[in-house]
Amino acid sequence: MTNWKERVALVTGASSGIGRATALAFAAEGARVVLADLQAEMGEDAVRAIRARGGEATFVKADVSRNEDARSLVERAVEAYGRLDCAFNNAGIEGVAARTSDCTEENWDRTLAVNLKGVWLCMKHELSHMLATGRGAIVNCASVAGLVGWQGLPAYAASKHGVVGLTRSAALEYAKLGIRINAVCPGVIATPMVERTVQENPKMHHRLVGGEPIGRMGTPEEVARAVLWLSSDAASFVTGQALAVDGGWVAQ
Repeated sequence: MTNWKERVALVTGASSGIGRATALAFAAEGARVVLADLQAEMGEDAVRAIRARGGEATFVKADVSRNEDARSLVERAVEAYGRLDCAFNNAGIEGVAARTSDCTEENWDRTLAVNLKGVWLCMKHELSHMLATGRGAIVNCASVAGLVGWQGLPAYAASKHGVVGLTRSAALEYAKLGIRINAVCPGVIATPMVERTVQENPKMHHRLVGGEPIGRMGTPEEVARAVLWLSSDAASFVTGQALAVDGGWVAQ
């Protein structure tokens, strides 16, 4: 069993949705948690929720697409708690829905910057600290859109496919150095991101739920449990995997 009380976990995109649920789950198990996001007020609220339940947490405002922010984030985590054992690189945006020919360069650049470059930058600095201790577990948040095509979100799908490829490549590089690297690929999850999509196009709710063989949307907490398992000693022989937490979406 994992002794989470000896672990320090970093979660990006932690102010809401899957990130917040995962930060609370780490803390509930006893880990000290560093939460990062651009939404400072919501991030601080998540920290208060953890502390109210007896947990230990710190918030850092950061734009993961900026190298200086990613570097400073990891350094502050180590300064606050003396180590870094687990990281969930979750920060991401959906971008603007449009067909490939209508996708703007601005949307492409911003989506790739946050969803793919941001994961790489965080990994770059997380790995440097984990290498110093000779152990660690990193989980990157991809998507079912990183495993199959997704009409209308070309930049998002490209970025998430990139996260899966980056995860597998890095896992091979560090497999013999005590660091495991995996990805979770959520299906349709009831998060603010999905809520925005449904509000913009109410017909999407039926389409999204209808595409789930299990017959419903997933919850952030269900993805969080998968992240904790991949980060735990129970998954000690698991690396380089893109774990679909999707209600059967990609099995179709």
